[in-house]
Amino acid sequence: MVRGVAIPSLTLIILSAGGPGSGQSADSSGIAEIRSVIEIQAKAWNRGDIDGYMEYYWHSDSMLFTSGGQIRRGWQATLDKYKKSYNSREKMGTLRFSEVEVHLLSPESAWAFGHWELKRKNDHPGGVFTVIFRKFADGWKIIHDHTSAEARK
Repeated sequence: MVRGVAIPSLTLIILSAGGPGSGQSADSSGIAEIRSVIEIQAKAWNRGDIDGYMEYYWHSDSMLFTSGGQIRRGWQATLDKYKKSYNSREKMGTLRFSEVEVHLLSPESAWAFGHWELKRKNDHPGGVFTVIFRKFADGWKIIHDHTSAEARK
Protein backbone atom coordinates (compact mmCIF):
# COMPACT_ATOMS: atom_id res chain seq x y z
CA MET A 1 0.00 0.00 0.00
CA VAL A 2 2.78 2.45 0.82
CA ARG A 3 4.34 1.74 -2.51
CA GLY A 4 1.07 2.43 -4.36
CA VAL A 5 0.73 5.81 -2.64
CA ALA A 6 4.34 6.79 -3.23
CA ILE A 7 4.17 6.66 -7.02
CA PRO A 8 1.05 8.86 -7.40
CA SER A 9 2.46 11.25 -4.78
CA LEU A 10 5.76 11.50 -6.63
CA THR A 11 3.89 12.07 -9.90
CA LEU A 12 1.84 14.83 -8.28
CA ILE A 13 4.99 16.53 -6.98
CA ILE A 14 6.65 16.39 -10.40
CA LEU A 15 3.55 17.73 -12.15
CA SER A 16 3.17 20.50 -9.57
CA ALA A 17 6.75 21.59 -10.12
CA GLY A 18 6.04 21.78 -13.83
CA GLY A 19 9.45 20.55 -14.82
CA PRO A 20 12.12 22.61 -16.56
CA GLY A 21 10.94 25.92 -17.92
CA SER A 22 7.73 26.02 -15.92
CA GLY A 23 6.33 29.54 -16.00
CA GLN A 24 9.12 30.74 -18.24
CA SER A 25 6.90 31.23 -21.28
CA ALA A 26 4.45 33.33 -19.27
CA ASP A 27 7.36 35.31 -17.81
CA SER A 28 8.94 35.72 -21.24
CA SER A 29 5.61 36.84 -22.66
CA GLY A 30 5.11 39.46 -19.93
CA ILE A 31 8.64 40.76 -20.32
CA ALA A 32 8.26 40.94 -24.12
CA GLU A 33 4.94 42.79 -23.77
CA ILE A 34 6.49 45.37 -21.44
CA ARG A 35 9.51 45.84 -23.71
CA SER A 36 7.06 46.39 -26.56
CA VAL A 37 5.23 49.07 -24.54
CA ILE A 38 8.52 50.89 -23.92
CA GLU A 39 9.41 50.72 -27.63
CA ILE A 40 5.93 51.95 -28.65
CA GLN A 41 6.27 54.86 -26.22
CA ALA A 42 9.60 55.90 -27.76
CA LYS A 43 8.11 55.74 -31.26
CA ALA A 44 5.11 57.86 -30.18
CA TRP A 45 7.44 60.42 -28.59
CA ASN A 46 9.60 60.58 -31.70
CA ARG A 47 6.48 61.28 -33.81
CA GLY A 48 5.66 64.20 -31.51
CA ASP A 49 2.68 62.28 -30.10
CA ILE A 50 2.62 62.97 -26.36
CA ASP A 51 -0.92 61.57 -26.09
CA GLY A 52 0.29 58.31 -27.65
CA TYR A 53 3.27 58.24 -25.30
CA MET A 54 0.99 58.75 -22.29
CA GLU A 55 -1.47 56.06 -23.43
CA TYR A 56 0.65 53.49 -21.59
CA TYR A 57 0.39 55.25 -18.25
CA TRP A 58 -2.44 54.27 -15.90
CA HIS A 59 -5.35 56.66 -16.51
CA SER A 60 -5.95 57.28 -12.81
CA ASP A 61 -5.58 60.00 -10.22
CA SER A 62 -3.50 57.45 -8.30
CA MET A 63 -0.79 57.23 -10.99
CA LEU A 64 2.44 58.64 -9.58
CA PHE A 65 5.24 60.43 -11.46
CA THR A 66 8.30 61.91 -9.84
CA SER A 67 11.17 63.78 -11.47
CA GLY A 68 13.37 66.75 -10.66
CA GLY A 69 12.42 66.66 -7.00
CA GLN A 70 8.74 67.04 -7.85
CA ILE A 71 5.96 64.53 -7.16
CA ARG A 72 3.04 64.60 -9.54
CA ARG A 73 -0.11 62.61 -8.84
CA GLY A 74 -2.51 61.60 -11.56
CA TRP A 75 -2.46 60.82 -15.25
CA GLN A 76 -3.98 64.15 -16.31
CA ALA A 77 -1.52 66.22 -14.24
CA THR A 78 1.36 64.28 -15.78
CA LEU A 79 0.01 64.72 -19.31
CA ASP A 80 -0.47 68.46 -18.73
CA LYS A 81 3.11 68.81 -17.45
CA TYR A 82 4.51 66.94 -20.46
CA LYS A 83 2.54 69.12 -22.87
CA LYS A 84 3.71 72.29 -21.13
CA SER A 85 7.37 71.23 -20.92
CA TYR A 86 7.57 69.74 -24.42
CA ASN A 87 5.35 72.06 -26.44
CA SER A 88 7.39 71.81 -29.66
CA ARG A 89 9.20 69.14 -31.66
CA GLU A 90 12.47 70.95 -30.95
CA LYS A 91 11.95 70.57 -27.20
CA MET A 92 10.89 66.94 -27.58
CA GLY A 93 13.90 65.94 -29.62
CA THR A 94 14.45 62.25 -30.30
CA LEU A 95 14.00 59.85 -27.38
CA ARG A 96 16.11 56.75 -26.98
CA PHE A 97 15.91 54.18 -24.20
CA SER A 98 18.88 51.89 -23.55
CA GLU A 99 20.04 49.19 -21.15
CA VAL A 100 16.40 48.46 -20.29
CA GLU A 101 15.83 45.63 -17.83
CA VAL A 102 12.38 44.24 -17.05
CA HIS A 103 11.61 42.13 -13.98
CA LEU A 104 8.27 40.46 -13.31
CA LEU A 105 7.13 40.57 -9.70
CA SER A 106 3.97 38.54 -10.42
CA PRO A 107 1.81 37.76 -13.46
CA GLU A 108 0.19 41.20 -12.98
CA SER A 109 3.09 43.40 -11.87
CA ALA A 110 6.61 44.23 -12.98
CA TRP A 111 9.28 46.87 -12.78
CA ALA A 112 11.69 48.12 -15.37
CA PHE A 113 14.63 50.45 -15.38
CA GLY A 114 17.12 51.80 -17.84
CA HIS A 115 18.65 54.90 -19.37
CA TRP A 116 16.86 57.59 -21.37
CA GLU A 117 18.35 60.18 -23.68
CA LEU A 118 16.90 63.05 -25.67
CA LYS A 119 18.83 64.18 -28.72
CA ARG A 120 18.05 67.80 -29.49
CA LYS A 121 19.72 70.44 -31.62
CA ASN A 122 21.45 72.22 -28.74
CA ASP A 123 21.69 69.59 -26.00
CA HIS A 124 21.42 65.91 -25.15
CA PRO A 125 19.82 65.50 -21.71
CA GLY A 126 19.56 62.03 -20.29
CA GLY A 127 19.32 60.02 -17.13
CA VAL A 128 17.79 56.93 -15.62
CA PHE A 129 14.26 55.76 -14.97
CA THR A 130 12.47 53.15 -12.90
CA VAL A 131 8.85 52.36 -13.71
CA ILE A 132 6.36 50.01 -12.10
CA PHE A 133 3.87 48.29 -14.39
CA ARG A 134 0.53 46.67 -13.58
CA LYS A 135 -1.33 44.46 -16.01
CA PHE A 136 -4.92 45.56 -16.59
CA ALA A 137 -7.60 44.10 -18.88
CA ASP A 138 -6.35 46.44 -21.65
CA GLY A 139 -2.66 45.60 -21.15
CA TRP A 140 0.37 46.72 -19.19
CA LYS A 141 0.28 50.27 -17.80
CA ILE A 142 2.83 52.32 -15.88
CA ILE A 143 1.46 53.07 -12.42
CA HIS A 144 4.61 54.71 -11.02
CA ASP A 145 7.46 56.48 -12.82
CA HIS A 146 10.61 57.82 -11.17
CA THR A 147 12.83 59.57 -13.69
CA SER A 148 16.13 61.25 -12.84
CA ALA A 149 18.27 63.46 -15.05
CA GLU A 150 22.05 63.36 -15.15
CA ALA A 151 23.77 66.38 -13.68
CA ARG A 152 24.42 68.98 -16.36
CA LYS A 153 28.07 69.30 -17.25
